[in-house]
Amino acid sequence: MQVSKWGNSLAIRLPASVVEPLGLREGDEIEVLIADERGFRVRKKTGREAFIERLRRFRGKLPADFNFDRHEANDRS
Repeated sequence: MQVSKWGNSLAIRLPASVVEPLGLREGDEIEVLIADERGFRVRKKTGREAFIERLRRFRGKLPADFNFDRHEANDRS
């Protein structure tokens, strides 16, 4: 991959060997994670619809005795 100038930023073009396994399409969002000083990882961000679907799978799966305490959850001490 080659680094190119794009406006005031730098950009890279992702090769098919990265795009295909991640199922990337134009407009998808990705995360670039620094692995070490000379390496990085590319990860496809979860889209909004996929995120909502994951949330729906948890619906009704909390223990019967679960009690959410908003005061405890927001305690900053």
